[in-house]
Amino acid sequence: MGSEVTIHVTGFKKFGGVAENPTESIVNNLKGYVERRGLHAGVTLGTCTVLEVAGDCALQLSQTMESVISKTDDISNANVVWLHLGVNSGAQRFAIERQAANEATFLCPDELGWQPNQVPIVVEDGGISRKRERTQVLSFIKAMTTSNNSHIANYTVYTKNREIDALIKSNNLKSALEVFHNMSQRDAVTYNMLISGHRSCNGAPEQALSLYAEMGFHGIRETATTFSSVLSLCKNYGFYGEGVQVHCRVIKFGFLCNVFVGGALVDFYMHVGLSGVALELFDELPERNLALWNVVLCGLCDAKVEESFDFLYSKMVFEGVEPNEVTFCYLLKGCGNQRMLHEGKKFQGRILKMGLDGSNVFVANALVDFYSACRCLVGARKCFEAMPIEHVISWNSLVSVYLENGLLCDALELFTVMQLWRQRPSVRSLVAFLNLCSRNEEILLGKQVHCLVIKFGFDEGSVYVQSALIDMYGKCSDIKSSVAVFEWLPERTLECCNSLLTSLSHFGAIEDVIELFALMVDEGIRPDEVTFSTTLKALSVSASTSFMSSQLLHCFVFKSGLEGDGAVACSLMDAYSRCGHVELSHQIFETLNSPNAICFTSMINGYARNGMGKEGLAVLEAMIEKGLKPDSVTFLCALTGCNHSGLIEEGRIVFDTMQSVHGINPDRQHFSCMVDLLCRTGLLYEAEEFLLQAPVKRDAFMWSSLLRSCRVHKNEEVGTRAAQMLVELDHDDPAVWLQASNFYAEIGNFDESRQIREVGLARKMTREIGRSLIEINND
Repeated sequence: MGSEVTIHVTGFKKFGGVAENPTESIVNNLKGYVERRGLHAGVTLGTCTVLEVAGDCALQLSQTMESVISKTDDISNANVVWLHLGVNSGAQRFAIERQAANEATFLCPDELGWQPNQVPIVVEDGGISRKRERTQVLSFIKAMTTSNNSHIANYTVYTKNREIDALIKSNNLKSALEVFHNMSQRDAVTYNMLISGHRSCNGAPEQALSLYAEMGFHGIRETATTFSSVLSLCKNYGFYGEGVQVHCRVIKFGFLCNVFVGGALVDFYMHVGLSGVALELFDELPERNLALWNVVLCGLCDAKVEESFDFLYSKMVFEGVEPNEVTFCYLLKGCGNQRMLHEGKKFQGRILKMGLDGSNVFVANALVDFYSACRCLVGARKCFEAMPIEHVISWNSLVSVYLENGLLCDALELFTVMQLWRQRPSVRSLVAFLNLCSRNEEILLGKQVHCLVIKFGFDEGSVYVQSALIDMYGKCSDIKSSVAVFEWLPERTLECCNSLLTSLSHFGAIEDVIELFALMVDEGIRPDEVTFSTTLKALSVSASTSFMSSQLLHCFVFKSGLEGDGAVACSLMDAYSRCGHVELSHQIFETLNSPNAICFTSMINGYARNGMGKEGLAVLEAMIEKGLKPDSVTFLCALTGCNHSGLIEEGRIVFDTMQSVHGINPDRQHFSCMVDLLCRTGLLYEAEEFLLQAPVKRDAFMWSSLLRSCRVHKNEEVGTRAAQMLVELDHDDPAVWLQASNFYAEIGNFDESRQIREVGLARKMTREIGRSLIEINND
């Protein structure tokens, strides 16, 4: 080259929906770097230009080069070099990278997914290659300059991507897919827009995953946007296995330290419930911004893990990250979930210092919710009254707080004032009202709330209110109204179906439960774990439980992939054990990867129900060896198994260790079970003494069990005392009076027997006629 060389440097601005183009930052910072460090003698930096997507800047630079080259016949003496920092896009007609000395030497692909691919035009002698056809290049740039927003790297793909983007924004996913299928060339941006478009346009998530797989099949490398979109898809639609596979590809292609991809992984694992894995990934990220900290805090709040939020806040501030109002909302929620009143008050002090308590309604409501979660309703009311302007969210938040704590009168008083101020109730407050009506069986108040629901239009727009209405009428035993609300729904959702299933099961309408389940299948509503648990529980409590029905539901469970869910597994075990197929219950129990205490209790109960007390005790020992803590229900099931199997010594050991080893005080049911066990084995005097010394209220069932055994073992002495105690209890059950009357008749005391019968007749007691059901050939 000549004595003076001038270098013109160009790069690209961000385009095609990318978040950042690395060449833009390089070009913008290059001039300052050269001024600080300097260049070799004879080399001058001419211009540093960031090109738009149109070719106007390229035209100006090309004309400069052409004018210099035309002044000399020896191209090697040309003293102008055009250095373009970009990646060869593979355009067939024109690409800047083929006209300039293309120095794409950065080691990672750019935001569009293009891989580094040097195509230098400068030959070894330093001259500009003669291969460049100057006239055709100049004319093409001029033609592109007249077309607005023409993509100088790959015009065809860019145009199609713009069309797909516009269709997705207009919620026309079908047409966008048609454009996609007609494209001869596609890039990472094409796939990224369609994958994220399936989420925004409510498309089929399975189809979005298929597009992701197709992307890899065609050799198009994932970008940070790809990984973020796919991980979000896996999180929202429960594709947990696929999400782990995406994590593997993130590691393979070196995106683990990318703040956007790392944040998506942290969010995914927090949603899955693996907060430990999420925190490990979070700690490994080289940069943790405010958005990522908020994701972690939100995940820890939802996971309800025991974590020091004060420590996390200190660590966040130490790293130089300034918290915002969203951060404090999550911190207060986390402290409320863990009842950390002292830590929460610290955050309130920091909020006051930053001046966010009155200016931000979300922070103010978070303070109200925090104090209510800590059962400090006085603090919640003070925070509400300290607001300069009570927002509708604040009103509804405090009303919901009162309702969730059972303070109906205070909630009604505040709700009345709220209506006077013409504040619109929220979904949360209406659902809280309906839930309280369900618990207290306040159907009149529930109907009034229903009128408000209709008045404000929540009966058609909110699935939470709809399901709460169905549940309220069902819990109040108004099953007709519950079914009527369901039938008036404009669209039947899974939540509403589950609410009606629960109501029908509570009402004992087993046939209707099965019919509704079949309707859900016919209408394509995919059952979840609540659906299966409720339906199986309804079958279990029914006297006409069919083994075939349980098997059919088991097939549906297996098809839905929920056989590993603890609640569903327990319901299946209970249904099979009630049918007498306890071996199938044991098979389901063995397939569970990590059975919890409830699963062990269900298995013990299944053995107890079928008179297999020793097997139940073996499961109890395995449960304790695994480190799980049995509760009072577990011991009751174990005692029932000993009772049905006549294991008197084992029963005594279970009853004694229940309190001495595990610290659980036996209640009336445990004492009743022990009395029945002693009576079954003929230890009537010991049973009577045990009953008299029991520190619980002795009910008719205990004395009835003792009297029944006295009749079997012909013990007139103990039986007389038991019969007298039954009569003194003055129970309303006609079976109790009949049992005492029959006992006196058996020992020859006909006068006492007649008197007891006359008392029963005077009270118009009638004994319910017994019924039996048998099953022949599963029918």
